[in-house]
Parts: sequence; C-alpha cells; structure tokens
Amino acid sequence: MESTSAAIPAAARRSRSVQWIDGDWRPARSDEAVPVVDPATGRTLAEVPAGGPEDVDAAVAAAGRAFPAWSDTPLEERLGYLDRLAELLEKHADTVAGVLTAETGMPVGLARHAQVPFGLEALRSCAEAAREHVWQQRIGNSLVRSEAAGVAGCVTPWNAPVALNLQKVPAALAAGCTVVLKPSELAPLSGYLLAELLAETGLPPGVFNLVCGRGPQAGEALAAHPEVAVVSLTGSIRSGRRVSELAAPRAARVNLELGGKSASLVLPDADLGAAVTATVQQANFNTGQVCFAWSRLLVPAARYDEAVALAAAAAGTLRVGDPWDPATRIGPLIHPEAAARVRGILDEAVAGGATLVTGGEAPAGVAGGGWLTPAVLAGLPERARAVVEEVFGPVVVVLPYRDEDDAVRIANDTCYGLSGAVWSKDVAHATALATRLRTGRVDVNGAPFNMRAPFGGYKSSGNGRELGAWGLAAFSETKAIQLPPTGDGPAGLTLSSAAG
Repeated sequence: MESTSAAIPAAARRSRSVQWIDGDWRPARSDEAVPVVDPATGRTLAEVPAGGPEDVDAAVAAAGRAFPAWSDTPLEERLGYLDRLAELLEKHADTVAGVLTAETGMPVGLARHAQVPFGLEALRSCAEAAREHVWQQRIGNSLVRSEAAGVAGCVTPWNAPVALNLQKVPAALAAGCTVVLKPSELAPLSGYLLAELLAETGLPPGVFNLVCGRGPQAGEALAAHPEVAVVSLTGSIRSGRRVSELAAPRAARVNLELGGKSASLVLPDADLGAAVTATVQQANFNTGQVCFAWSRLLVPAARYDEAVALAAAAAGTLRVGDPWDPATRIGPLIHPEAAARVRGILDEAVAGGATLVTGGEAPAGVAGGGWLTPAVLAGLPERARAVVEEVFGPVVVVLPYRDEDDAVRIANDTCYGLSGAVWSKDVAHATALATRLRTGRVDVNGAPFNMRAPFGGYKSSGNGRELGAWGLAAFSETKAIQLPPTGDGPAGLTLSSAAG
C-alpha cells in the first residue's frame, strides 16, 4: 500500500552513524549499518549503527563516571530537567508522532493523540510521584533511605517506543540513576529524537546515553555488563529469559514486562454491545501489537452467538489503510514476516475446527505484505494456540463460559498475567471479581488508564512494576542506617545483648 503522505519528518529520513555517549555524538565502533524500514511501504527510511559491546562499554563507562554527581544532585534539580523535557516534547509533538508513524506504521491519529500524550503523561506523572515520594524516613532507631541503584540499562521494543522510552528513562533519572538506552533496531529513530531533546535540556554529560544496535550484540552486552546495576526490559518472554540469564551471575536487578494474553470478561448483566465493541477496539489498538491487548473476549455461553456477531461488526468498522490518513485505525504490522506469522496462527485455528468469522486478509487493493484486516475467531478449544499464545496482531478470540467460576478459570488459564477487563452494571461486583484474576492490572467497565498506578504483570508477563512510585522503586535501593539510642536504654536488641 502506497502512503498518500509526503510529510514524513526529516528526523525519520536522516541516517545516523553515531551513538549518544557522554554528552556528544560519537562515531559507532562498527561501520555496519541497520536499515530502518517503513512498514507501510517496505522502503528504507534511514540507516543506524549496528552497535556492539565496544559501544556499550563506552556508554556504561560514561554513565558510571556521571553517576556520583548525578545521584547527589538535589531532587528538584534533577526533576527540572524532566520538566524541561516535557516542555520540549509537547513543543515537538507533531514531529515525535510523525517519527513514530514512519518507523512503526502506527496510524498518525493514534500516534499524535494517544502515544505522544501517553508518553507526556508518563513523564509528568513520574516527576509528580518523585516530588511526593518519601525518599527518607525514620523508623524507630533506623533512618531508612531510598537511594539510586546505579547505572540503569533500559531496553525497549519497537511497538510503542515513545511511550515505553518515557516509562523507563525519566523514572531512572528521577531516582538518581544514570542511563544507557538500547532501543529496538526496528524502531530506533524515536530514541535518537529523545537523545536530541534531552541534550537540549542541558542534561549533564554521561547522565543519559544511547546505543543503537541489534539485541544479540548491543542488548546482550548491556544486560551482561558488570557495571550495570539495573536492567529494565520490555519485550518477549524469550528476551526476558535471556536478560535474566545474563544478569544472574552478578545478581543484578532485573525488571521485566514481557507481554500478555489478556481476557475481557463480560458478566451477564453488562451491556453486551458496549463491552464487546470496546474490547474489539482496544484489542486492535496499534494493529493489535500491544502487550496489554484484550485479545480474549469471554462472554456468557447463552449469548455466545450474539457476542460473536457483535465482535465481527465492531471489527468491520475499523478502517484499515494508509497510516498517514487521520481516519485510519489499523495500519500495517511491523513487517511482512509478522503478518505471515499471524496468518499462520489463524490458518492453524481454522484447520483445528475454529471459524474465522471475519478478517485476517490483506485489505482490498493490497497484495499481501504486512497488512491484515481485524480478525475474529470463534469455536476454538480452550488450549488452542490462538487462545493461549500472544498473537501480537489484530485478532480477537471469543470464548464462552458457563458461570463466573468458569470465567475466572478460563481467564487465569494462561502463562501470562498482564492486563484484563471486567464488565458489569454492578461496579462493586465487578471489582470483587477483578481481585480473582491473576493479572497485574484490571479495568472495570473501560476505566481510563491511570499513569500513577503500577503497571506490570504476574507469571510470565514479567516481574517488577513501572509508573508512579513503583516505577521509581524499580531503579532504587533501600538502605537502613541504624542510629544509636537517644534515651536511657537501647531501642532494641543488639548483637551483644542477644548473645547473652
């Protein structure tokens, strides 16, 4: 499909051969380049370095040198840089959204009015949480402090790089950590733009560093680096396992957000039409390429056929097309191989007896490639691949349940536990049911996303949390300083008294 826009920002067309290290653009140690491809056209937008261990070593060394002064910088001074970054991000919002659309294929309306505001809110709520956070408190005869963990390695994926970069980097900086960011080589241009904006804030050299490269080279070197205290990764289960392996020998802290297979559970008293429509729309955000997609729709068995029809109708209203058209809701998948993988899962489901009610095809006028229309699957066994695996594409599976216990069982019958939804006219009852779901976040009746609440998952969806006070804690260590008693006697047991 040809793009109808000639307004791809210059920032998305500019090749780079440098990494941002120690407050300057430094030539990459390797001459090898990685192409950044426009998912909508298959054309190369730009080239970036295929960085490796030498680039990572230089970036971590710079971050290590900057850490003592940065962690000792007063909190308000650190947050002043984040406030300035928010101003610059808002000023350049159209450019940021354009870069995001160019490198990921996310429809420009979603990029401008969802992803950039999401990133801005993550940034601002981080500064707000840092100002409210109790960094030091007295507990008995102990002074308990939250202190910066050290150099933080942040590894982010391609699907929502603006928002995810801004979930990790500001929290690390606010906590007093210095940062090395390794963006996905499929969508690194947002990372370069972030480096440029942070440089404009006047951030001291070495506090933020950017290394672009492939995961097995740059990403693994960062995770394994002996001077990296915290590794924060958003990615696949496979990537999370590998990062954990690399960090384990030095017992480094690892925070992982690894995807989901979330259930949207519609109770019998809910408005079925509204719940189904909202579920299909949410599950297809960014062409279904989001970790928190409600890709399993659970409905009462007695209304199953009605729900399937409603889901198909809702999917049919989502316009597929040129991501530069503001009316487009569904853009291309990240590359043709991703579309082929999703199509393979659909074909396997149909071969197993499921019904492909709608979608799963290239839109009219397009010969394959990375494009698929939103799909709805019905009649699947509970353990079918499409039911239990993260498809990461525009696919909703509709499943029937007998009663509430059965619904909870089905919702929890997955290795994931990131997100979910419950729909009911009785909010108190829906909330009680939400407590039974083994997942890190549950929305009741389509409640808005709260950027100050923790985000993260149970089970194979990862460990640790991002956003709010929990995002700060991910990059902090806790220290207890035991103070001598001030009264006539000891405040508690001492080793000598305990020894008798």
